[in-house]
Amino acid sequence: MDLQLKDKVALVTGASRGIGRGIAMALADEGCDLMLTGRDEAALKETAAQIGKKGRKAAIAVLDLRTEGSEKPLVAALRQAFGKLDILVNNAGATQRGDFFKLTNADWQDGFALKFFAHVRLTREAWPLLKAQQGSLVTIAGIGGKEPEAPFTIGSSVNAACVAFTKAMADIGKADGVQVNAINPGRVETERLWRRFRATMETTGRDEASVREDYRQEFDINRFGKVEDLGSFIAFLTSPRGRWLHGAAINIDGGEVRSV
Repeated sequence: MDLQLKDKVALVTGASRGIGRGIAMALADEGCDLMLTGRDEAALKETAAQIGKKGRKAAIAVLDLRTEGSEKPLVAALRQAFGKLDILVNNAGATQRGDFFKLTNADWQDGFALKFFAHVRLTREAWPLLKAQQGSLVTIAGIGGKEPEAPFTIGSSVNAACVAFTKAMADIGKADGVQVNAINPGRVETERLWRRFRATMETTGRDEASVREDYRQEFDINRFGKVEDLGSFIAFLTSPRGRWLHGAAINIDGGEVRSV
């Protein structure tokens, strides 16, 4: 299926590893050129090199989006490298888990700084480019915003805020011709999930297969997700074939979220 994304330009934040890298690679496979940003220069360069091997152009910007004003040089670098923007994927950010009474004000400020306010600022800065191209905005939130839990008070709050922000921007998008959606990933096999697997294996002495199966049953899912699952879906979502999806918060979670 030709998704008609050839020569489109996408900006993916948090693209050095994990979900962000998977999304960037999937968009490159469909013919997009990529602007990649994150804090790990070596990892970004490696991702850019892999995209180059696919015959697509990739530029990188090493910066911390928690810093107010960092969105301005990022969008300036994008303009210089590509001159346009068709797809913005707000992905950067992981929040601190833990006992609510032990999490500090700094933990809360950091969580919202990276995974909410960074998205807000970058969306505002990049919006004129998206409007000019009648492009697409995708924000990666998370199922914690749908089903909050005590160890994830920061993440649940941030994810819910990201979805509310998406809904509000979708109204503006209808007027400006910009498609706006949010994705709520479930348990995706990234380094963060693997740390939980390894910790359990080390403390219990059990093998990987049994630990994985216990977690799968605990989460009540059909399988763990892969970054390719998210990347492929976002490629479809932002293509002309997925354009009617607008203002949605879509769960990709293997059936974990049971609420409507």
